[in-house]
Amino acid sequence: MTAVVTPEAAPSALVPSRRRPPWVRPVLAALLVATAALYLWGLGASGWANAFYSAAAQAGSLSWKALFFGSSDAANGITVDKTPAALWVMSLSARLFGVSSWSVLVPQALMGVGSTWLMYATVRRTSGSAAGLIAGAVLTLTPAAALIFRFNNPDALLVLLLVAAAYCTVRAIEKAGPKWLVLAGTAVGFGFLAKMLQATLVLPAFALAYLVAARTSLGKRLLHLLAGLAAVVVSAGWYLAVVALWPAADRPYIGGSQNNSLLELTLGYNGFGRITGDETGSVGGGSVGGPGGGSGGGWGSTGLFRLFGSEMAGGIAWLLPAAVLAFGAGVWFTRRAPRTDPGRGALLIWGGWLVITAAVFSFMGGIIHPYYTIALAPAIAALVGTAVVQLWRLRTDPVAAGLLSGGLALTTVTTFVLLRQEPSWQPWLAPCMLVAGLCSAVGLFFVNQFNRAFARSLAVAGMVTLLAGTGAYSVATAATPHTGAIPSAGPASGRNFGGMGGGMRGGPGGGGPAGGLLGTTLPGSNLTALLKAGADGYTWVAATVGSNNAAGYQLGSGQPVLAVGGFNGTDPYPTLEQFEQWVRNGTIHYFLGDGMTMPGGRSSGSDLAQQIADWVADHYEPTTVDGVVVYDLTR
Repeated sequence: MTAVVTPEAAPSALVPSRRRPPWVRPVLAALLVATAALYLWGLGASGWANAFYSAAAQAGSLSWKALFFGSSDAANGITVDKTPAALWVMSLSARLFGVSSWSVLVPQALMGVGSTWLMYATVRRTSGSAAGLIAGAVLTLTPAAALIFRFNNPDALLVLLLVAAAYCTVRAIEKAGPKWLVLAGTAVGFGFLAKMLQATLVLPAFALAYLVAARTSLGKRLLHLLAGLAAVVVSAGWYLAVVALWPAADRPYIGGSQNNSLLELTLGYNGFGRITGDETGSVGGGSVGGPGGGSGGGWGSTGLFRLFGSEMAGGIAWLLPAAVLAFGAGVWFTRRAPRTDPGRGALLIWGGWLVITAAVFSFMGGIIHPYYTIALAPAIAALVGTAVVQLWRLRTDPVAAGLLSGGLALTTVTTFVLLRQEPSWQPWLAPCMLVAGLCSAVGLFFVNQFNRAFARSLAVAGMVTLLAGTGAYSVATAATPHTGAIPSAGPASGRNFGGMGGGMRGGPGGGGPAGGLLGTTLPGSNLTALLKAGADGYTWVAATVGSNNAAGYQLGSGQPVLAVGGFNGTDPYPTLEQFEQWVRNGTIHYFLGDGMTMPGGRSSGSDLAQQIADWVADHYEPTTVDGVVVYDLTR
């Protein structure tokens, strides 16, 4: 909740001061150091993490064109299935420090530290330093954040840019001018270049907050919002325009699309297809569920409680009920506030962010993975941090004391339920948390009856209880190596889906020990030596079906490997005729067994990859090297 103040009145005791007490700086420094330690500690244990993006970063470190387009390989055959802003960061790091798991993963950890600092800075402006520090701590100790800020998926950059956009929106409301709105729009636009349309989910909340709370006329507010929208379009659209105008023959194929179009990828496979479930080229998935909790096919059940299901809950649900309660309390306590109350503006930013993003994640029928929920973490952190401090200031009010106590009790019960889902991990923690949390909640309800020293002790105990469950789970997440395309928060490394080392063996239609659709295995020493031998004489040292398979061979050999069919093996690239011509020209040295596994089966897309694999099997003799089926295309 937020403080209520009229614009004409002098600040009351309930309105946070912008002046920082002397204890704030050292506490903030300690928070940032602890965040860095959590996100950097043992980072190398995850190896290449998501090898799909690591291989693209390697390609970008060797070729500026590959860096610009986000190509999977330095020979610029096909791109990853996202816009490449996150790859720009990783590729530049690899250029500066060499290609290694650390040069790929450390930028993500630093983005996490930056997100925590921006979280503090944003919440502080409307709710005070204490609220900002709590919000920063909540963000740091969200398990989905501890997962993604130690991983190399695009979500880390997305979160950093969206928190920066929220900060700019708060400043825009303060100044009632277009400059900060343009900066907010620019941050969202570059968020689009990290993860496409997901970045735009926050725009309705930001626009509503400015429209309601900015201290200027309605006409100027609308004009300022148009300027902010123009900034979004320009900062995102320039890249779409460049790719569209660039001759297709002189750039890589746009991975994830069926027509070599970035706009199609934006609106289809990575756009509205995620909502409807109609994703051409997707593998798995299923029908859209109804509001009551219908089937989401291969992507889990949809409905109001999806975020509390086993797939999602461990990463984000710990403080989600408390954040919803905080939002409701904020709406109630600001119901009589003037239009321009800055606290209400902040409430609309964070509450709107939470409601819209949670609703989309709960009911979308297309591809969704548990780690997507990191996009909810900033909103939860801001709402909880603000509510804790403001309710504490209002604790003489029985309603505020009840909400403070009830929020802690609700979090305690949620924590107990979530910890019980991991019965083999720290089994003592759940009952201890339940007892301590409920006792602290009762004490907080009567906190106004105690002296100041005891009241402060209760407040500290309440904060420890509030963060203990999510904090312990975050530390366990950081201590667990995560690899593959779909990492999950939590202590059990076996929950990773598609990690390094999975896969099946066989010929072009059935693979080799490379990890298949979602996993990657590095080649053995003999195969690595084979791929490196004479590599300078070929555009691609090898081709294989699927990007994760290609990534393993490419990272192991350091040479370009063509991902036939893109990520899922369902992209119509290359055509059989193109492939045959490249073979005749001596462009590709080897074809490697693809190791593809298709959970849920192909739902749509091209079968050109299968045609190519069959053609290779019909025309070339296989050999086996380190368990991988190898076809020498030069014989």
